Amino acid sequence: MTVRLRSHHLLCLLTYVGKGYSAAFTANYDKIAERLGRSEDILIVSGPDDICAPLLGEPEPHCLRESAAERDRLAARDVGNLLARPIQPGARVSLDPGILAAMREAFSAGHTRQACQGCEWAGLCSAVAASGYRGTRL
Repeated sequence: MTVRLRSHHLLCLLTYVGKGYSAAFTANYDKIAERLGRSEDILIVSGPDDICAPLLGEPEPHCLRESAAERDRLAARDVGNLLARPIQPGARVSLDPGILAAMREAFSAGHTRQACQGCEWAGLCSAVAASGYRGTRL
């Protein structure tokens, strides 16, 4: 199977420690992290993805806002530069241990954090990165 992710979730999954918007959201995210831990491929999509799914029933899901699309644009640029390949809808990404380590190193160094500006989770993600990614689910 394949996990469908929007570009900025390539950054979010680096620091995911089981916290999120709701119990349904974190239960879903835990399943996705488990799948990615089993080396399932990632298909980059435009707009809401497998992580967003539990939020789509809300009256005004934030995943449909322009701010989420801008995060996707910035993350796609930065991750694409890091991996030396385009990150765009339809691209496939595999998170082998080497790529995951490189992404975490770049995240910790701030090279791929522009998409995180203004995000309500940025403080938590910074703390997780500063801890050496202790407690992450992936």
